[in-house]
Amino acid sequence: MAIPRLNGVIRALEHGQVAFAAFTPAEVEAAIALGTSEFDGIIFEMEHGPWDAMALRDCLQYLLNRGSIAKSGSIAPAVTPMVRIPPNGGEMNQWFAKQALDLGVYGIIWPHISTVEQACNAVGACRYPRLKSMPLYEPLGLRGDAPARAVRYWGLTQKEYYARADVWPLDPNGEILVTLMMEDTRGIANLDDILKKVPGIGMVLFGPGDLSQELGVAGQYEHPSVLKLKAYVVETCAKYKVAVGHPNVDSSNVEQFINEGFNFILPQLTRNFAVLEKGRQLAGRTW
Repeated sequence: MAIPRLNGVIRALEHGQVAFAAFTPAEVEAAIALGTSEFDGIIFEMEHGPWDAMALRDCLQYLLNRGSIAKSGSIAPAVTPMVRIPPNGGEMNQWFAKQALDLGVYGIIWPHISTVEQACNAVGACRYPRLKSMPLYEPLGLRGDAPARAVRYWGLTQKEYYARADVWPLDPNGEILVTLMMEDTRGIANLDDILKKVPGIGMVLFGPGDLSQELGVAGQYEHPSVLKLKAYVVETCAKYKVAVGHPNVDSSNVEQFINEGFNFILPQLTRNFAVLEKGRQLAGRTW
């Protein structure tokens, strides 16, 4: 069996498309509602909500829709599940990523990554270890080996899973998307170094909420000090050809963010699909 690209967000980015995803609590009702939508991905929000691995497991199962699977004729999920984990980058807690990946998610969003060391830890936590003599050794893999549930969820054999369970784009065949949140001045100041020194970062997600708090202009996302750093994040990601995302997008600013160079859009209200529909039209998405 030829294995297709499984991660729909990666698929869109590989084709030079703007990708769209929904932030949502890890609730079964949300998974059911979004499982047949036109979102490329869904991010279960477990940073500010409770970390509940069993709730996440249930959401992953309810995200699947037999009708969609039958019509597509593919084991690739219609909407790709990812999760934002609780720990800030400095906490170096790899086990949250390990548990989420072992359940079958295709990507991890890491809050508050501020240094090269933290970025290495984030990428390494999403990789299996390998010998130094092997290709793509760095960043050092830290993930423990217990893939049985993920293998079943992905619809692969264990051997096939191992071949695809690496980080993209470091491994072009990898299906795991590592996203670093840039939401403090220290992280943004170190962003050039991070992207230069740490391979395997698939995306950077700009975080205007926490950043505006630190800058003393809480909630003022259009304040000049926030806009200056936002522009720097987009420019630096473009320099290293790393995807860049923006949350809290609505119908009034989706065109602006796409024109500014953001290629990962997270609508503010995920149950209202107006932003998704408008954004897809503006981005020329036909699939």
